[in-house]
Amino acid sequence: MTTSTTGTGPDAPPVLLHVEDGIATITLNRPEAMNGLDVATKDLLRASVEQVAEDPAVRCVVLTGSGRAFCVGQDLKEHLAGLKGEADVPLSDTVERHYNPIVQAVATMPKPVIAAVNGVAAGAGASLAFAADFRILVDTAGYNTSFAGVALSCDTGSSWTLPRLVGRARAMELLYFPRTVSAQEALELGLATQVVPADELEQAVGELAARLASGPTVAYGSIRQAVAYAAGHSLEDSLSFEADKMALTGGTEDHLAAVDAFVAKEKPVYRGR
Repeated sequence: MTTSTTGTGPDAPPVLLHVEDGIATITLNRPEAMNGLDVATKDLLRASVEQVAEDPAVRCVVLTGSGRAFCVGQDLKEHLAGLKGEADVPLSDTVERHYNPIVQAVATMPKPVIAAVNGVAAGAGASLAFAADFRILVDTAGYNTSFAGVALSCDTGSSWTLPRLVGRARAMELLYFPRTVSAQEALELGLATQVVPADELEQAVGELAARLASGPTVAYGSIRQAVAYAAGHSLEDSLSFEADKMALTGGTEDHLAAVDAFVAKEKPVYRGR
């Protein structure tokens, strides 16, 4: 299966979606604005992540940006217009209408998510990367939480994801005192899975995405949901959730194929169901 939205230039859509071989690549496509998130981009990004989350043909999702940035977060020009009452969606509304459902879909979809961080990731852009399972950064990329730098609280799930990635104390430092965290420091902190030169990003992401897309998708989705659930629940509740997910995955075609292959000393072929 192959589907795609493509285009360059002023009439190109602000978010591109390409699905091939079980891998959905969602590309923020406002390079002239460093992929800043205006209303049109947020509307289309929400639609795209919700679409791939529900699509059984998609077994792995890649989030990336076009040009020299991954995403610098909220489009501040549009935001300023909102503060002056000149824009359709003020910040107080866009968190509920856009950022919350976007990151909810990214963080909870029952399939793996990779952030291919091709450049700076700031504010909501950094938060989107934090919500992925894997973050592959080019060596010139960097994170900046940004929020407190413009006298705002954090959003797009960073209050939940960042402490779980780096610990509460470091998360508070990064949120209170925004600064650029280099790719190398991100690797040391646990905010990057891998750091590569720019000309190797496509290959590194492609190899990981292909590996995930050919794996036991229901098991992967169950694992990411179980880990997220356990972060906010008791051991007793988490064990119960694990039991439900074990019952689910134990009844899949992929589990039967894996056991058959193990007994036959063969490599299993997974269908994602």
